[in-house]
Amino acid sequence: MRAGRSQLSYRQLNEQANCLAHHLIELGVRPDDRVAICVERGVGMVVGLLAILKAGGAYVPLDPSYPRERLHYMFKDSAPVVLLTQATTRALLDDEGTPRVDLDSANWDMQRFGNPRVADLTPNHLAYVIYTSGSTGTPKGVMVEHRNVSNLVQWSSRLCPPTSGSALLHKTPISFDASVWEIFWPLSSGIPLVLARPDGQRDPAYLAQVIQERKISVVQFVPVLLQQFLDLPQSRECHSLTDIVCGGGELTVALAEQLRQQLPQVRLHNVYGPTETTVDCSVWTLEPHQRVPGSVLPIGRPISNTRLYVLDAQDQPVPQGVSGQLHIGGAGVTRGYLNLPQADAERFIDSPFVRGDRLYRSGDLVRQRADGLLEFLGRNDDQVKIHGLRIEPGDIQACLTAHPDIQQAMVLVRDEPPGGQRLVAYYTGTLLPIETLRELLRAQLPDYMVPALYVHLHEMPLAPNGKLDRKALPAPGADALLTRPYEAPQGETETLLASLWAELLGVEQVGRHDNFFELGGHSLLAVSLTARLRQEGIEADVRALFEQPTLAGYAAITENMEIIL
Repeated sequence: MRAGRSQLSYRQLNEQANCLAHHLIELGVRPDDRVAICVERGVGMVVGLLAILKAGGAYVPLDPSYPRERLHYMFKDSAPVVLLTQATTRALLDDEGTPRVDLDSANWDMQRFGNPRVADLTPNHLAYVIYTSGSTGTPKGVMVEHRNVSNLVQWSSRLCPPTSGSALLHKTPISFDASVWEIFWPLSSGIPLVLARPDGQRDPAYLAQVIQERKISVVQFVPVLLQQFLDLPQSRECHSLTDIVCGGGELTVALAEQLRQQLPQVRLHNVYGPTETTVDCSVWTLEPHQRVPGSVLPIGRPISNTRLYVLDAQDQPVPQGVSGQLHIGGAGVTRGYLNLPQADAERFIDSPFVRGDRLYRSGDLVRQRADGLLEFLGRNDDQVKIHGLRIEPGDIQACLTAHPDIQQAMVLVRDEPPGGQRLVAYYTGTLLPIETLRELLRAQLPDYMVPALYVHLHEMPLAPNGKLDRKALPAPGADALLTRPYEAPQGETETLLASLWAELLGVEQVGRHDNFFELGGHSLLAVSLTARLRQEGIEADVRALFEQPTLAGYAAITENMEIIL
């Protein structure tokens, strides 16, 4: 396992995890107990995850980039018996009586190398609890058991049989369930695991360099990031790649064609699956010798020990070719939601087809083609995915309407060129400064859930049936973005950046104190910006824009930048 300049053999990793696991057991960790872990990506993170599992506990990932209010909610809701932190994250959460383990101090017995024996641990005990966006304004904890993860990793070894030249790049934050596959499949298969630097997932140029330097054979992308990766000239030099797994959004024919042209040796796997069914539940694979289909790419067939049903509103099977809601059964269906019995009852039902099986109502609309493959058609509710991230607009709406001056709120996804999909918040009540609205949401939600645009309405438009008429909601104007008092750019770098920002963000002018993200920027546009700067001969790093998001600040750091790997 490698993380930057640090590396561990799997024997060393196992021994370090065992030492920490013994310490966790002494602190009282037992099967089904939850252990929170709030750390940056690195060797210590993997040691911590393995130690929690070896002690019989279930890990609860808390992303250090999340607002403190959201972290505190997840911490309280999951009620961990121990909290794992490190120097850079220890101040994010108060102790509140919970025993804390600092991974940087290692103040436990480092000679207890033997595997701990947890006699009463079974496949039905919890492995992890991951929080997803919730429609009621608070995130939902999904409880995943060892048997669920075991099925996933065993299927993965059949999908991508490990070889002596295999290596996988882990880049997904552990607060998202795709990380489970990225970490535990290589560990269970014995192939090298290479960890991207913290926030490295935001920079396709950095990822391409790591793939080449570390001879990565398997990598996972959401479609929008795969597109940006393939748009890089250096992606054509990633000859070590044998398998690309793509999920979290629509894989288009054009994107598959581009991959086939640039990396003809790669097997492309289009995967689908909600967090509630353990990462992936279906797959469609395009082999190197196969032609890209000319129509919509399917999400495929069920993975091992998984059953997929296309049902109508009465939970009855629909005819082939007819749209219906996808219901998922089998080994990947998780225990359900933590502390949410009503949501459990709505989403998890007893199977009418297999005795003892449970089905998860996905909310996704699909149809089965004549060849038996499934096609994804959309959602039957308000849930959306932007840039591969699952978002419940109700979560954002609840935060807005909690403000005493806001009466109603509606959050939609709109295609707003040139930036692509953006969240737009509509609200009624008192007209509030956009800065106030953004700060209100940033205190409670991850950055990817904070809308870029805000539209004040005197009243919500209603259809004749009395329901909200979404189609009548107006397109946001220039006043929907947060802008600062204008001060003209100074110097060559600021002038160039202002021109590029205006082009990428679709705004008329950019001043020295304007903020890239307040103007509607997001991580993918940040990648596009750094690519354009490199075309101009200026070295740029995506991380710097997140650290210095104003025009003047980013120009200053860009003028002296060296790419840090």
